[in-house]
Amino acid sequence: MKEIFLETHNIKNPYTGFGQFNFYLLKGLYNCDDPDIKFTVHTQKKDFLKKEFGKFFKYKFYMGMRRYPALRIRKRYDVWHSVNQNTKVEPHRDIPYVLTIHDVNFIEEISNDLTHPRNLRFIEKLERAHAITYISEYAKTSTHEHFKVPNVPEYVIYNGNPSEAALDVSRFSPAHKPNGKYLFTIGDFWERKNFHLLVEMMPFLADFELIIAGNNDRSYAEKVRETIAKLDLEKSVTLAGRISDEEKQYHLANATAFVFPSLREGFGLPPIEAMRFGIPVFLANATSLPEIGGDAAFYWKNFNPKDMAAEVISGLQQVAENKEAHTKKLLQQAAKFNWNTAAEQYLEVYKSLL
Repeated sequence: MKEIFLETHNIKNPYTGFGQFNFYLLKGLYNCDDPDIKFTVHTQKKDFLKKEFGKFFKYKFYMGMRRYPALRIRKRYDVWHSVNQNTKVEPHRDIPYVLTIHDVNFIEEISNDLTHPRNLRFIEKLERAHAITYISEYAKTSTHEHFKVPNVPEYVIYNGNPSEAALDVSRFSPAHKPNGKYLFTIGDFWERKNFHLLVEMMPFLADFELIIAGNNDRSYAEKVRETIAKLDLEKSVTLAGRISDEEKQYHLANATAFVFPSLREGFGLPPIEAMRFGIPVFLANATSLPEIGGDAAFYWKNFNPKDMAAEVISGLQQVAENKEAHTKKLLQQAAKFNWNTAAEQYLEVYKSLL
């Protein structure tokens, strides 16, 4: 039996994009249950994962010291999978190595100098790779645009949908429950998420409330709070912080629309979660989002708040004219993204290197 090492320590933050990817990839591999492959998972969340998956996976406890070359993991696994491009733990030996690239946002957000330590670390991972997977065509294109990619097999494997299974939220009551129409969005509070633009849009949507969920203890959250205060929108804009899966699905099922003006997304899980619940989706016409939303979503042509509001009003009017057809289109688009399908494709990549 072949053994695959999954460098998944970012599962320690389950509500981030990387954390969600790590967890649901494991879930997909568990569901596939390939009889010829055994997995070792690198994690600090051993008890949490054993409760979910039992003894299906082996577990190796993550320790930060393994980032240093002299203390790297020495076991010769049959394949090593670095499940995202920012991990610092690498194998000691030269073994078959799969690298999954979610985005190269760091080239714009940190430095475009290829000698910068962040870029050098990524280049080392590229040069180590025997196969590269990308979570979108956009992630592949942008990687080739900024870096010299080695001549190895490359694959685009789309993520699945974390909210594919609907929870029973019929008796659930969220911390903030709007009385009327409202817009919903979720994500970590990074500048690129453009949440402040949603706030600036709200004076042109006086009949709506806005709920923004996600880790809001980052510095960018202060800019969002300042915008709320400046526009006197404390009663109509709520920063919900980190929320449970139940609360997330409640809002995805009950919000008037989902809004996501992010500037840079390697994939964008929240939009497909929203499409799964059939609510209108409004996205930035940028990076991977048109690839994910297809013709089921509405797209902002620019980020002028008044124009953004007009697009929301126009889109909702179009939906109202033929809600059944629009909902069907959203559900069909969401159904294209499945974690079991993704896991099967990763298994094929592993086997190609064995």
